[in-house]
Amino acid sequence: MTSDTTAQAQDEAVRLTSELIRIDTSNTGEPDTTVGERVAAEYVAEQLAEVGYEVTTLDSGAPGRSNVFVRLRGADPDRGALLIHGHLDVVPADPTEWSVHPFSGAVRDGYIWGRGAVDMKDMIGMMLAVARRFMRDGVTPPRDLVFAFVADEEAGGALGAQWLVRNRPDLFDGVTEAIGEVGGFSITLADDLRAYTIEIAEKGIAWMRLRVRGRAGHGSMIHDDNAVTKLAAAVARLGEHQFPLVVTDSVRAFLASMTELTGIEFDEGDLAGSVAKLGPFARVVGATLRDTANPTMLTAGYKANVIPSVAEAVVDCRVLPGREEAFERELDEILGPDVEREWVTHLPSVETTFDGDLVDAMTAAVVAEDPGARTIPYVLSGGTDSKHFQTLGIRCFGFAPLRLPPDLDFTALFHGVDERVPVDAVRFGTRVLDRFLRAC
Repeated sequence: MTSDTTAQAQDEAVRLTSELIRIDTSNTGEPDTTVGERVAAEYVAEQLAEVGYEVTTLDSGAPGRSNVFVRLRGADPDRGALLIHGHLDVVPADPTEWSVHPFSGAVRDGYIWGRGAVDMKDMIGMMLAVARRFMRDGVTPPRDLVFAFVADEEAGGALGAQWLVRNRPDLFDGVTEAIGEVGGFSITLADDLRAYTIEIAEKGIAWMRLRVRGRAGHGSMIHDDNAVTKLAAAVARLGEHQFPLVVTDSVRAFLASMTELTGIEFDEGDLAGSVAKLGPFARVVGATLRDTANPTMLTAGYKANVIPSVAEAVVDCRVLPGREEAFERELDEILGPDVEREWVTHLPSVETTFDGDLVDAMTAAVVAEDPGARTIPYVLSGGTDSKHFQTLGIRCFGFAPLRLPPDLDFTALFHGVDERVPVDAVRFGTRVLDRFLRAC
């Protein structure tokens, strides 16, 4: 590992991240308004082919929804392969709300700016830079590495990871473990102590449509069967409901690690109060202590003086591992018999344990670059493509390493205005990923 090629890979990661952000891959979830990932996929494929990879590019059932795969053969073909995955799509952004254009990829003030900077074109840039370096330098990793750049994660993965798992499982032959987004970033606990979060679990995603039927009529009349009224009452009950506190094994492992590092005791009698001591990260942890059901959309009617016969709502539900049946029973009690419900998207929770050779390799790579580092397990309140890859029996982790400034509220940048990632963090992450993939 020469310093020249190390510096080259870091420079490339910054450049690639910036250039990827400039490619608008906004995913609205609606075919008519989604831009699609093809241009970004072609860019990724070109970067990989340029250094000698044999690239597989697939459109997954819809025009422009492209995915890219390469496999780098390892020293031991009998070992299970490692999947390194990232998604090419981003959520939309309104330029009028930003201080820089969200698709500028501007590099200024020590940051790379734009939609996707943290979710997750920074990781795509690091993946590409390391993959290119390995091929240029003739690096043979200890096991096969499968690099996957996929579509549609921001809408649940039906045209990305889910489609690939169902239609091209051969691309994952021999894969036993995987790393992806929303893990590996640092939380500063003291001047010389940083906790690097490794995601070992994530809540299930259940986007639900509610429907209430009533009797249509004139808006000027007294009406005792109004679908809008019934739906509004049910949505209000659900939105105001607090699901029970549940401390899963994965959350308990996180809390134990934080107690060891900080001395904070997390009394389950006042867990919310204890968690609040974690600062901005408390927002993430708090969302993993109970199920949530947040109403996000309402639809009813077509004219001011017509009472409609149907009213609908969409609710974003996030469910803890092991809570699926209890959650549905509680939903039915809250909503009542007049409300029909159906799943728009229903993806399972993910959970593994914080142990094994892969975790040891992650820890060693981080500590080599940051002697003040400690790795800890944590639970993601959102969801990733791991939900699909785990159905193939793949053990999934979130590990996209970044050393962050202590004062940066990093989790607020996901899907946020002025999304940005520190240049130094991308350079750090490239070095860590390089070390990790040489030893995994």
